[in-house]
Amino acid sequence: MTRARAVVPKLLLGLVLVALVLSGIDPYDRLTWLLETVWVIVGVPLVLVTWRRFPLTTLLCCLLTVHALILIAGGHWTYARTPLGDWVRDALDLSRNPYDRLGHFAQGFVPAILVREILVRRSPLRGSRWLAPLTVCACLAFSAFFEMIEWWAALAGGSAADDFLATQGDVWDTQWDMFLALVGATTSLALLRRWHDRQLPAPDARPAAVPAPVA
Repeated sequence: MTRARAVVPKLLLGLVLVALVLSGIDPYDRLTWLLETVWVIVGVPLVLVTWRRFPLTTLLCCLLTVHALILIAGGHWTYARTPLGDWVRDALDLSRNPYDRLGHFAQGFVPAILVREILVRRSPLRGSRWLAPLTVCACLAFSAFFEMIEWWAALAGGSAADDFLATQGDVWDTQWDMFLALVGATTSLALLRRWHDRQLPAPDARPAAVPAPVA
């Protein structure tokens, strides 16, 4: 096990935890912050609990960190008000803040590697021609499920859920969200598949024990 393999997950975990705490200080809307960051709040303990039996590749750790930071920023400012999105909107003369588009692209891009890692290591699909399409299908299914969560939030919260929905008046927002997740998952597999393969443990080999990334 290289030194980077031992240190990088701890550094990434520390970065996510610091960002999460800072984002919880005076967010634009407390409910929106909770709804957006709940995936991080639940995901971090889950990774820690399962780490010894299923240590993640460094590539996946980095991707999950980026995704967590996207969610955390969206939770603090809301997706329609992030400074980065405002800058892109003004620079490209767009009609809306596009940060939520980035979020939904990441919703496909990052989970594609997570799903692929689970399938390769815990199913007979390693090397199968079905691995890529089933990975994309799983990501698209999750995106559709997330849209249902937004629908349920809208029914439960009414106008109070507007910041969580971040539709910004776009009647096709749901379709755009799922399409971008599909594009993200496909792009991720096309760009990162070989890199991911180099980090995955060999078939029938037990991954080397890696200390849990406790900050």
